[in-house]
Amino acid sequence: MASRLNVRIVLAVVAAIALVALARTLPVGEWLSAFQGWAEGQGVLGMVVFALVYAAAVVAFVPASILTLGAGAVYGLWPGALVVLAGASLGAVLSFLLARTTFRARVESWAGDNPRFRALDGAVAREGGRIVFLVRLSPIFPFTYVNYVFGLTGVGVLPYSVATVVGMIPGTIAYVYLGSAAATAASGTASATRTALQVVGAVAAVLVTVWAARLAKRAIRDAGVAGT
Repeated sequence: MASRLNVRIVLAVVAAIALVALARTLPVGEWLSAFQGWAEGQGVLGMVVFALVYAAAVVAFVPASILTLGAGAVYGLWPGALVVLAGASLGAVLSFLLARTTFRARVESWAGDNPRFRALDGAVAREGGRIVFLVRLSPIFPFTYVNYVFGLTGVGVLPYSVATVVGMIPGTIAYVYLGSAAATAASGTASATRTALQVVGAVAAVLVTVWAARLAKRAIRDAGVAGT
């Protein structure tokens, strides 16, 4: 029984490594752009598939920034933000659960000797979901990486999930807004005043997000996470 489990773990790790390697060598950006074009004409189904593809990208370590901006361009601010938040949250929770089960040994090999992880683990042990929330506000750790790393800490699934969703809201809105404003400007259908207001609003949203991230970074440092 144990040997079968070990074989499954090895196969899962190999599959994960293969996905990462493919993501780095294949024209993933072009494929994601083509996917966005398909999703635009599919209504609610397209939004659901968009969120699922976003989640898969997060699990597979594929940078999903093009999808974040694309959601704003395709769906507009609020629908796009909901789609991105759903996909990013699902991907973050799946990565967290995989780190606690199938990929645990692999993730431990990544993070075991990293002093920043040890500091993060200690901070989470003391303050739980608050640290998860602050890390989501301030991207001091790569998003796809830290999803797995959090799976090695003592934080519960529910506090992790809630803190992740809430902490990602400001950044999600800011960057989806950027995508929406860029699409409006490129379409040439909006008035100059409306376009200008959207661009100013998008820039303001990003600046607020950066300000919040700096405050979060300071709070994380005060919590004892060195190297931030």
